[in-house]
Amino acid sequence: MKQIIQSYRTGELELAEVPAPGPSAGSLIVRTVCSVVSVGTERYMLDMAKKSLLGKAMSRPDLVRQVVAKARTEGVGEAYRQAMGRLDNPVPLGYSSAGVVLEIGSGVEGFTVGDRVACSGSGYASHAEIVRVPRNMAEKIPEGVGFEEAAFVTLGGIAIHGVRLAEPTFGERVVVLGLGLLGLIAVQVLKAAGCKVLGADVDPDKVRRAIELGADAGSPASGAELLAAVRAFSGGEGADAVLIFAATSSNEPIESAAEVCRERGRIVVPGLVGLDLPRKLFFEKELVFRVSRAWGPGLYDPNYEERGLDYPAPFVRWTARRNLGEYLELVASGRIRMSPLISHRFPFASAVEVYDRLLAGKERFTGVLLQYPVQTLPPMERRFEVAPLAGAGRAAPAPPTPAAPVAGKVRVGLVGGGLFAKGTLLPALKAVEGHTLVGIATASGVSGRHVARRYGFSFCATGEDAILDSPDVDLVMILTRHGSHARLAARALRAGKSVFVEKPLAIDEEQLAELIEAQAASSGRLMVGFNRRFAPTTRAALDLLKDVSGPFIVTLRANTGPLPRESWVHDPYEGGGPIIGEACHFVDLAQALTRSLPVRVHAKSAAAGGSSKGATNDVVITLEMADGSLATIVYTTAGDKTFPRERVEIFGGGAACSIENFRRMSFSRLGRSRVAGRAWTSVDRGYREEMRLMIEAVRENGAFPVPFEDYVATTRATFAAVESLRGRRPIDLPPCTSPS
Repeated sequence: MKQIIQSYRTGELELAEVPAPGPSAGSLIVRTVCSVVSVGTERYMLDMAKKSLLGKAMSRPDLVRQVVAKARTEGVGEAYRQAMGRLDNPVPLGYSSAGVVLEIGSGVEGFTVGDRVACSGSGYASHAEIVRVPRNMAEKIPEGVGFEEAAFVTLGGIAIHGVRLAEPTFGERVVVLGLGLLGLIAVQVLKAAGCKVLGADVDPDKVRRAIELGADAGSPASGAELLAAVRAFSGGEGADAVLIFAATSSNEPIESAAEVCRERGRIVVPGLVGLDLPRKLFFEKELVFRVSRAWGPGLYDPNYEERGLDYPAPFVRWTARRNLGEYLELVASGRIRMSPLISHRFPFASAVEVYDRLLAGKERFTGVLLQYPVQTLPPMERRFEVAPLAGAGRAAPAPPTPAAPVAGKVRVGLVGGGLFAKGTLLPALKAVEGHTLVGIATASGVSGRHVARRYGFSFCATGEDAILDSPDVDLVMILTRHGSHARLAARALRAGKSVFVEKPLAIDEEQLAELIEAQAASSGRLMVGFNRRFAPTTRAALDLLKDVSGPFIVTLRANTGPLPRESWVHDPYEGGGPIIGEACHFVDLAQALTRSLPVRVHAKSAAAGGSSKGATNDVVITLEMADGSLATIVYTTAGDKTFPRERVEIFGGGAACSIENFRRMSFSRLGRSRVAGRAWTSVDRGYREEMRLMIEAVRENGAFPVPFEDYVATTRATFAAVESLRGRRPIDLPPCTSPS
């Protein structure tokens, strides 16, 4: 199928062939009939992407500060690589569309194949022939509403949510500043609510259109004329509320809104304007000010957007989806008219040209629709061969045919291709010889195609089956979210594949039991992405400690910085929480350094007053090892990210050793000191060495560097740490033998 994508790094647009999205739980697969080009939002995105690196940096000084801080703590090379990895990201454009349901994922009720639906959301309702949309981002189209009107559902929801935040009551006088598409929809919504409306804009034609759509008065958007018009409109009282839908970096709309508002009036800003509030006016009039966020509660909440969990109506009456439904009902009743607002209709095949015209700024655009062919169904191919990215000034070569197996080469397939895969693991893997990249499966065809072309995979796909069932794949690398690791790894093992699974191995005992069973019954072998034991500084320490007898005292400190509350890592089903999903690294490292496995775990939280808030974000975990060693893990999100991220210290047998952020290792024994690495070099957490050892083991059919039993011990230790926190007591683990 075809989809419009943009390179955020270069700003280039492309109508690309990508794999069609596969069905997933809680989602619909929809064939697009119409999609809306949001003139304001998408033009802003295009302008930003087309800026130089310096221009992007000037636009986002907050992100520049993060890069500088990372360079200080982890080295310039690491900071540059991570920053470029984030910039090298294809962006799907579009967030409002309408179409027909083709497939329904498990757990979705209220829809049938063939239903006409309106779709919303960035990354969901994209400009693409086929889209996958979560349940809460789609609504059925009522009878009497066409695809074209329904395709504006997201913009209708934005206008409705902005109006709701203004809390208008019947008969109030409301001013709408900025009469683009959103402002003109808002005028109609306010009239449907029984308000008197004055529309204001710098463009007289837009003011006339607002009056044609029901506004009671119109005015220029600022200055004495606006103030006089609002006084006349409101009987000298001033506006009860002002909604600002303008798009400008100027602070003038805010100042004008404060001028024309009555005392204790309300100002709501759904638009993109300067927000330097004139304190004197706001103080004297005691004005209420709100910034509207998109089209309602639920947006940016993964539980709502991705998992389909709704908010109960008695507590959250108008969610994002309910606002979408209300827009469609207002269109069905004739109280919102969209036909007069559609200024352009273009065939989807000419989408790139449409954006070029939009950026040129020589035409007046209001409502812009892309229309998709309805006579033929776009292909539902979820796997296809890709061509690598072309070099500068050269056309991309023709897509390759699947290559025959290369003798002595490990054929690698990836499941998952997110930021960690692109920015960290694949660069490390590409630096290692002895393998060939066969295919990659991702949830998004856009990201899969991009990664496949960038790193030289032969094919990309939007279903895991393409990798797990492929006879051309020897080694499956699982780089998905934590909750799927065990299921995918067990399936790959049963298929006789060698498996690399990014940490953690599993997020609960049930998953771990399934994996243990699969490992025992299969001919495959498994390696977990605990890379720090392979870091050059760690290996230097292990080499020096090999003749030192324990027991050891080990301290491991991780100053990770805050993890956003909405992060999927916190989700019990997808992430398992920071201890299971992140602190597991340091349990494994403790095992490597002590050459022993844990037998007892005790965890304490830094949460104040015994509160459970932040209980798994800021913890001290004590591991009692089988040989008598003790390891203390300090895992905290409470520190400053400009402070070095990690530090390890080992004491025992007359020796002392420290590893500073995996850049420098210091060792002392018998009055002699050794140093490896330099404090100013870039951090090296062992990814490249980890990949080298893995490929070598698969090529030579040798043992992986870490026994499977050690991974089980690490995983159970993290489960025990969580249990210890809940029960506020130490947890004993089953007896185990020392690792080989």
